[in-house]
Amino acid sequence: MAIEREQIRNFAIVAHIDHGKSTLADRMLLSTGAINEREFREQILDDMDLERERGITIKASAVTVHHKAADGKTYMLNLIDTPGHVDFHYEVSRALAACEGALLVVDATQGVEAQTVANAYLAVKAGLEIIPVVNKVDLPAAQPEVVAEEIEHVLGIAAEDCLYVSAKSGLGVPEMMEAIVRQLPPPTGLADVPPRALIFDSVYDDYRGVVVYLRMFEGRLRKGQTIRMMSRAVEYVISDLGKFRPKQEQVKELVAGEVGYMIGSIKELAEVTVGDTVTDANAPASQPLPGYKAPQQMVFCDFFPASGHETTELREAMERLRLNDASFTFQPIHSDAMGFGFRCGFLGLLHMEIIQERLERESNLEVVQTAPTVSYEIGMRDGTTIRIDSPGDLPDGSLYEEIREPIALVNLIVPADAIGNVMKLAEERHGVYRKTEYLSVQRVILTYTFPLAEIIYDFYDRLKSLTRGYGTMDYEVTSYEAGDLAKVDILVAGTKVDALSIICHRSDAERRGRRLLLRLRKEIDRHLFEVVLQAAIGGKIIARESIAPLRKNVTAKCYGGDITRKRKLLEKQKEGKKRMKTVGSVDIPQEAFKAVLEAGDE
Repeated sequence: MAIEREQIRNFAIVAHIDHGKSTLADRMLLSTGAINEREFREQILDDMDLERERGITIKASAVTVHHKAADGKTYMLNLIDTPGHVDFHYEVSRALAACEGALLVVDATQGVEAQTVANAYLAVKAGLEIIPVVNKVDLPAAQPEVVAEEIEHVLGIAAEDCLYVSAKSGLGVPEMMEAIVRQLPPPTGLADVPPRALIFDSVYDDYRGVVVYLRMFEGRLRKGQTIRMMSRAVEYVISDLGKFRPKQEQVKELVAGEVGYMIGSIKELAEVTVGDTVTDANAPASQPLPGYKAPQQMVFCDFFPASGHETTELREAMERLRLNDASFTFQPIHSDAMGFGFRCGFLGLLHMEIIQERLERESNLEVVQTAPTVSYEIGMRDGTTIRIDSPGDLPDGSLYEEIREPIALVNLIVPADAIGNVMKLAEERHGVYRKTEYLSVQRVILTYTFPLAEIIYDFYDRLKSLTRGYGTMDYEVTSYEAGDLAKVDILVAGTKVDALSIICHRSDAERRGRRLLLRLRKEIDRHLFEVVLQAAIGGKIIARESIAPLRKNVTAKCYGGDITRKRKLLEKQKEGKKRMKTVGSVDIPQEAFKAVLEAGDE
């Protein structure tokens, strides 16, 4: 069925986590006849088991449906369902680059949340037309009018423009479909010019190679055509073109304004750059489309196989995951304590948790994971800057001038009665206050800047606890700034253990070092000599704990007699312990490293 360009609408659904994006997408598929009642199930676009279990979207999904509008015309709607969690921010920005409009979904019981604000700003920055949708209006606790006022106050979108719907029951969905057709602009590109298509995602298929998700901005692509990826200057022949309806359906060509997929015997995901422009190899476009930055890994940790001989299996499992997640990186490392493993980079803590769970579930591996760290910029004395992602990589103190840490701009949406507790928590974590904005009498947005290292570990859990579960946060790394930071080394019996060193604020160094030593003291077995545990900054010891030696009663067999005999035996034992202390080595069991590393330093 031929569709005119004026009858195409490309839009994304954006919202805070758990506000009903995926359910709304399912309802739209049902209302347009893309699926029937028998096929209908929750989260039809979320095809990962993990997405279903957690009830979240991890990968953006694209689908094409046809809708017969009130004006009698049939419109092609290209819908992209996006994730709501802060860690998958980059998925949202990629999806918005392929659209002209966005549905901003807000829960009628929860109101405007941290990611609602962040995603709305992303859509505005991308120049998209926004339709505000208040979802879950059929719930007993729903306050749609109050939420509409919040949207107007925070985002500047008129309250009367809000649409009230229930994705679960279908209430208000027909009116929303009409608003999409009426309010969102059609695509602008021409069909009779050299093709330019934006790659906004790609996945790996075991049988067909890489499946590339495209948004056609200009021209047309046909099956059998030779195409060129403009940034990499490599060429492929299109073997298959199609759309998701929601299952893959082949088409003969993709024309300007349409969204679909392309397959061209591409063997590896690394050959496809998201944000690249696809054009005709024989009659190429003169300029590529403006792409977007590659996602920047912000959180790092080390993964080790629980049993040392599984290193090869762990590498293979990670390579399989890397095929479908270009934002996950890893490189081999070796630790004296844990053996061979991998330093992994993630977008955030949820991303890290999901990768670990997929490794254990899909590959049946048990993984030991170190406490998460962030990357630091080191200003060297020779004027160069290097980036490190592990405290053990920090150069000698004489070689660098300053350590710069990543700074995050954080929006905290909390109940008004929890402001005092949240501000106290922010002060503990070296937060710098920026502003307070009232959403309503009951809820406020607190804006702070934090060192990223202070919020990646357990900050979100503490926030939820202090706000009885109602607090939400969104963060964006804005810069690297020099701070009063120090590397804390851990010494066991005078020997430095690199795997346990941390970088932290100098004012916290003693507290954190002491906590590490206390945990280590519980885990290391007693030896026949005293084992000294120390935390040090450079050559200065800032904390010390000791593990008492095992004592053998050498005088047990002395019944009576002169005291000098007992003294002689005790002196002999003392000399033996002294000699053992200088030549004996402390056995640190793997469990000790696991306990310290898995629990972090809190």
